[in-house]
Amino acid sequence: MNADESPLHGLGPWEGVWPADARYDPELLEHGDRRNVVDRYRYWRHEAIVADLDSRRHPFHVAIENWQHDLNIGSVVRTANAFLAREVHIVGNRRWNRRGAMVTDRYQHVRHHPTVDDLAAWAVAEGLPVIGIDNLPGSVPIETYPLPRACVLVFGQESVGLSDAVREVAEATLAIAQYGSTRSINAGAAAAIAMHAWVRQHGDIEAGHA
Repeated sequence: MNADESPLHGLGPWEGVWPADARYDPELLEHGDRRNVVDRYRYWRHEAIVADLDSRRHPFHVAIENWQHDLNIGSVVRTANAFLAREVHIVGNRRWNRRGAMVTDRYQHVRHHPTVDDLAAWAVAEGLPVIGIDNLPGSVPIETYPLPRACVLVFGQESVGLSDAVREVAEATLAIAQYGSTRSINAGAAAAIAMHAWVRQHGDIEAGHA
């Protein structure tokens, strides 16, 4: 490989007799599958992958405020896909930068809410408590808080954190332990830590490492 060539990821064309399974995509079998998916989904149709994920999704949701076109949203979507969140909710501006999602938004359900009140009303209708994540005065350590199995974890704008509107509707506001000089950590990183905290309490750890 030359220095300026990118490595090929995934698998090339299927070798041998094609599988007699409707989940497989003839185009991918013929030409190869270079998508950003785990090997168990190689050559599967997109809709078959989503259907399989839907059968196993966790009952927690993730929401992020998007008032200033936060560049962390793509990262949040990608992490939500990795931890198999039920849905990602974007509150505020509908448009967001998909680059950081690495195409995982094709497999992750994303819902838009124009305002925090809309998100709150949806959560009430679904019977889901809203849990804010921010290192505000009076926040409870996420490391010791018993996260509900079904809930909505909400993250604020990178620059200002959770809005007052979210703080008012949140059942609890949780803070991530920090020990350095920075005032806060990146919103995408905070979302990953919070989702993993949920996994440690409720996830099937063995299945996650299979």
